[in-house]
Amino acid sequence: MTSGERQGRTALVTGASAGIGAELARVFAAKGFDLVLTARRAERLTALADELHARNRVRVRTIPADLARPETPATLLEALARDGVTIDVLINNAGYAVPNRYRETSWEAQRDFLQVLVTAPCELIHRLLPGMTERGYGRILNVASVAGLMPGAASHTLYGGAKAMLIKMSQSLHSEQKGTGVHVTALCPGFTHSEFHDVTGTREEMRRMPKLMWLSAERVAREGHDAVMKNQAVCIPGAQYKAITALARLLPLGAGHHVAELRSRILAKRR
Repeated sequence: MTSGERQGRTALVTGASAGIGAELARVFAAKGFDLVLTARRAERLTALADELHARNRVRVRTIPADLARPETPATLLEALARDGVTIDVLINNAGYAVPNRYRETSWEAQRDFLQVLVTAPCELIHRLLPGMTERGYGRILNVASVAGLMPGAASHTLYGGAKAMLIKMSQSLHSEQKGTGVHVTALCPGFTHSEFHDVTGTREEMRRMPKLMWLSAERVAREGHDAVMKNQAVCIPGAQYKAITALARLLPLGAGHHVAELRSRILAKRR
């Protein structure tokens, strides 16, 4: 499908104010998609919308919203429906992590985390999928993580589990939607240059990671776009992460868990 044929289609990007979300918005805008951008930081959204409209001459709407509020997915889509906006592409990118051990965090922090990373994406998909299926066209890109393919380790306790759920859900939907014109992909990046580690307070720890382990947000976004257009169920950017996740699948469950624990202890000693 050419850029011209994509004119008139609209992509909704959550968590679009920075990082992978902003780069995904840039990739889809360059391909001719109109955009709806949502995140909490209104000024960031406005600046990105101005950039994308000037560069690509696409329509860009911004809707500042907090997906931690349970009512946000419904009110967001209801507002778009009232304005006659049809969503053809859904990019579930909004996310963050809650650092520290589970017992040291508040339930409210974990509850909001689950709302943003699990419940909101599920609700947005559930509300948009029937229309996509009826129209015979849809693209759903769920930004997960290699953490969802690895054994769990200490700290950020629910993060790997939440991302694993997105991956499994994406695979199931990918199978369910075959032949309907709706593509579903889980994008599973590893360490990516963005504001993610500043938000979680782990920037100093991450600076000790080898340069080989880092990906650019631009690369991740480009590979995610290409994967969902090709209807690839799971996309793992970077040969290093393809190798790591393949090895993790080969290790016995207990051995993989011990390796994850060892990595956590080594990083903790370096702090």
